[in-house]
Amino acid sequence: MSQTRVMLDYFHPWPNAAGFYTARDRGWYRDAGLDVELVVQDPGVGDTLEYLTRRRVDFGVFPPNRLLARRARGERLIGVAAVNHRGLEAVQTVTGRDIVRPRDLAGRRIAFNPTPRGRAMIRHLIAADGGDPDSFVTVDAGFRELTVDDIEAGRADATFGNYWSWDALRGDLPDARRITWPVDEIGAPRYHSYLLGAHEELVDANPVLVGAFLAATARGYRAAAEDQARTLALLERVIPYFPQPLIARSLALVAPTWTDAQGHWGVVDADRTGPYARWLAAHGALPSPEGWQASYTNRLLPLAPAVAA
Repeated sequence: MSQTRVMLDYFHPWPNAAGFYTARDRGWYRDAGLDVELVVQDPGVGDTLEYLTRRRVDFGVFPPNRLLARRARGERLIGVAAVNHRGLEAVQTVTGRDIVRPRDLAGRRIAFNPTPRGRAMIRHLIAADGGDPDSFVTVDAGFRELTVDDIEAGRADATFGNYWSWDALRGDLPDARRITWPVDEIGAPRYHSYLLGAHEELVDANPVLVGAFLAATARGYRAAAEDQARTLALLERVIPYFPQPLIARSLALVAPTWTDAQGHWGVVDADRTGPYARWLAAHGALPSPEGWQASYTNRLLPLAPAVAA
């Protein structure tokens, strides 16, 4: 059995990782000769890409903009599959703030992690709706995702970065008081929220292992989406500190993002990746869009839509 460490996309597991847990639980990794350990990052060490760079994990899940930034620095990291086929981020606010469309965010206090990309995205969304992109006030939320309860308490007027399939579901405020706009529905460029990747040395040296891992993972994601009751029971064992209704609702929302319009898991879309790279470069979040074509490969993916059983 090949010992294989996989780093997930967040500080703790959430339903977006269900395919990995399902593939392991059903024995599909074992059948492929893989002994898979699923781990999460220690912020004191770095993000998933830092772990991959240091060869401390074999595979990892990460946002494509971070991959492109590291490749621009010469790091030999590569995406081998897409986990999500749309953006998961959202703008969130609450009723009673006179914010009814994105341009109303002009002049308001917006809580987010003030990276160049985050700032560019807010400016883009406001401007796309005809508002003044230079007038919002930044509330530095760091890595913390504020909830609607924080907005209601006055910590900010709105947030950017919460996932409409996870963070935006949290909090005690009634649904009727919540306003959630997925960014890809209000003018953001299209992008894959998360890719699955590895170090190029692993891909070059052992494509058979990578292909076997991807085939089992594709099967896991298909099964996780198709039998959500069984998936929910599995997720409750690995994230027991979140309420079952939250996990179930999140799973139902995020599962459709795991496959493209043709029903394929994992295919990285050039029509998303290229324009997104150019957008990042145009807004100062990437030195140059050059080389985005080499940042990923689809050649090791299963060719047909994944079959669960």
